[in-house]
Amino acid sequence: MESIKNISNNNITTDLKKDYQANLKDSTFKDLVTKFHITEQMGMLNNSKLMDSTNELKNCAKCKGLYSCQNKVTGHYLYPKIEDNILDLVYVPCKYKKENDRLLELRSTSSKELENARFKDIDITDKNRVKVIKWLKAFYDEYDGIKDLKGLFLHGSFGSGKTYLIYALLNELKINKKVNYLALYFPEILRTLKDDWSTYQERIDSYCTIPILLIDDIGAETVSDWGRDEVLGTILQSRMNNHLTTFFTSNLTIEELEYHLSLTKTSMDKVKARRIIERIKQLSLDIEMIAENKRK
Repeated sequence: MESIKNISNNNITTDLKKDYQANLKDSTFKDLVTKFHITEQMGMLNNSKLMDSTNELKNCAKCKGLYSCQNKVTGHYLYPKIEDNILDLVYVPCKYKKENDRLLELRSTSSKELENARFKDIDITDKNRVKVIKWLKAFYDEYDGIKDLKGLFLHGSFGSGKTYLIYALLNELKINKKVNYLALYFPEILRTLKDDWSTYQERIDSYCTIPILLIDDIGAETVSDWGRDEVLGTILQSRMNNHLTTFFTSNLTIEELEYHLSLTKTSMDKVKARRIIERIKQLSLDIEMIAENKRK
C-alpha cells in the first residue's frame, strides 16, 4: 500500500506541474523558459519566480516612462539568472532608468556649461528654437522686478536644449539686472530634502521666496504623496500667492505631466494632480520645443 507521505508528495508534484503547464500558455512566461533552456523540473520548482519576472516584464511592455513604473523597484524589472543550475532573480535597469542615469551623468558634467550659459552662446541655426529664443529675449527686456511676469513651462524632446536656454536667460538677468535665482533639478532636490531633514524648512522657504525659480525636469521624479503635495504643492502655492516668476522644463506635455502626477505606488489621485497643474498654469505659459538633440 502506498504511504500517505508518497501520496502527499505525488499530489504536490501534480499540482506544481499543473500550475507550471498553465503558465506556459502565457507567451512571455514561455519565452523566458525557452530563452534560458529551463527544464520542466526547474520550471516547476521556480514557477512563482518566473511568474514574478513575467508580470514585471509585462508592466515594462506597456510602460511610458519612470513616472508610470508599476514594478516593485522603480526603473527595474526582475529577470532570471541561472548559476550552477540554480535559478534566481536579479533586478535589471529598464531603458528609461538607463536613459535617466545617462542624463544625470551628462548633467553633472555639463553643470559648468549651464552656469556660464549666455544669450550670445545660444545656437540660433535650429528654426525650431526660434520661437522660444524670441520669447526669452522679450522676457529679459520687459523684466524689471516689479511687473508680474509669468515664467515658462518649456517642454519637448530630449536633449533639445530646454534647460540651457532657460539658464542663459537667468544668467543674463543675474549679471545685468542683479536678479537672484535658483535652479532646481527636481528629482535630485526631492532626494536632498529627504536626506537632510535639519535643513528642510530652510530650503523650502528659499524655494518659496527667491525672485525667480527654475524647476528643471519636472516629471522625471518618482511621484509620492509627500513630494507632490507637501513639497511641490507648497512651493507652487506660495509662489503663486506672491506672484513670483517660476520656470519649468519637462520632457512631458502638460497633459502627460498631469497623468504622471496622479500616480503613486499606492494610489491614483486625479484631483491632487489637477491642483498642481492649475498652479503651474497660473505661474507659466506653455510652449513646446521639438528640436535637434544637442546631446548626441
